[in-house]
Amino acid sequence: MADLIVKAAVKEALQNKNVSSDFYNALDDEVEELLEDASRRAEQNDRKTVQPRDL
Repeated sequence: MADLIVKAAVKEALQNKNVSSDFYNALDDEVEELLEDASRRAEQNDRKTVQPRDL
């Protein structure tokens, strides 16, 4: 899957913290899993639209 996060936005959100290069991959993996779970919940509720409650 493509990168789901924007590195510049992550760095900005963490302000004055240093960010290791492998952090971005780990975060991307977590986001991918979160999206898969949300999609699965929407399907289980017979919806094609993923909604905030699926998170």
